[in-house]
Amino acid sequence: MADKLEKIGAELKRARVKRDEWNERVKILEEKYREEENTQICDITHAENLTPSQLAQLIRLMKTNVPSGDLMDVLMNKSEDGRSETENTQSVETKNGEGEQYED
Repeated sequence: MADKLEKIGAELKRARVKRDEWNERVKILEEKYREEENTQICDITHAENLTPSQLAQLIRLMKTNVPSGDLMDVLMNKSEDGRSETENTQSVETKNGEGEQYED
């Protein structure tokens, strides 16, 4: 009887050691995966000549919908008439000499 219990105990100890080894291996592989994923994201961003702010804007747009038209126009804040948002905004001077912005 005691031999059987010792045998099971030894097997349990080996299984726990293996589990710890595999847990460590999983952590290492997860870190390698995350590093490679980040490298690929950076490579794609650089290949498309996107600035970090353009990438952030693209991610925000993709959360809500897929942008139509030319992606760079969307990222550069171009409107349908081809002018940028800053080109669409004009300054008007008020009575007190301060400028106000409005879109045409």
